Amino acid sequence: MPHFDMPLDELRRYRPDLAEPEDFDAFWEKTLSAAREHDLDARFEPVDAHLSTVDVFDVTFAGFGGHPVKGWLILPAGTTEPLPTVVQYIGYGGGRGLPHEHLLWSAAGFAHFVMDTRGQGSGGSAGDTPDPVGSGPAYPGYMTRGIEDPHEYYYRRVFTDGVRAVEAARTHPLVDSSRVAAVGGSQGGGITLAVGGLVHDLAAIASDVPFLCDFPRSTTLTERPPYREIALYMKAKRGAEERVFRTLSYFDGVHFAARGTAPALFSTALEDMTCPPSTVFAAHNAYTGAETSMEVYSFNDHEGGGPYQQNVQLQWLPRHLKG
Repeated sequence: MPHFDMPLDELRRYRPDLAEPEDFDAFWEKTLSAAREHDLDARFEPVDAHLSTVDVFDVTFAGFGGHPVKGWLILPAGTTEPLPTVVQYIGYGGGRGLPHEHLLWSAAGFAHFVMDTRGQGSGGSAGDTPDPVGSGPAYPGYMTRGIEDPHEYYYRRVFTDGVRAVEAARTHPLVDSSRVAAVGGSQGGGITLAVGGLVHDLAAIASDVPFLCDFPRSTTLTERPPYREIALYMKAKRGAEERVFRTLSYFDGVHFAARGTAPALFSTALEDMTCPPSTVFAAHNAYTGAETSMEVYSFNDHEGGGPYQQNVQLQWLPRHLKG
């Protein structure tokens, strides 16, 4: 697939005029306050993952609505002092998988907290967290569940889980609560942006080819799922467009980026038709943190930088987590 979006010089200047709800901050303050009425109840059960270089804990904590959310905490074997910590969010359709799928950050000397994504985990990597909340009619997938009401929308629950995951990680005695970073790719990158906009004392965030950004453009520019789920929903439900985009405005990564304060590392790929580069630059260009950088992969699709971007992160994150 050749380049299909704006030229790179235009991407670097792209700042869409997106309608932000007047009650955006109040909506999220009320949402998180309601979640915190439930005891976090973070539990870390040691498991034998048959790995000699790491210690693994099966995590359960209370997310949105007090619902139990699963995760992994993976530590370098024999850790006795609190470590800087990477909290990771998973791409669309995937779940927390198995511990041996998550060895990068512990190998680099960090504690690594992997959050499961509620209701997902049947596409690519297995999940263990149900979503007990139902919704009205929806197109197959997760993008349109409750999409005509921001209070009912699926990602209200997921983003709240993401914030609670940081809070849960910080309760473990071997996690240095002052040195926590959020990372993720695609959907995980979108969750990272949301958490970065809602948790104001993170040490850093790293958002790769992030999903859930600039909905008015992304839903009309690409024919690929998952964004296409939204268009197909509106194709069947004529007249829902205003309600749908009003809901999505509460979940747009651009609005969260405008509230981010931690140093941020982004990446995009110029042939990415799943998360088009203009939508990623929209979030990057709105980001308000003191240090922001973007890695651009000119001839890649949604795989982005892959291991090359991980190598960039391995050099970048220690500067913010290890001092």
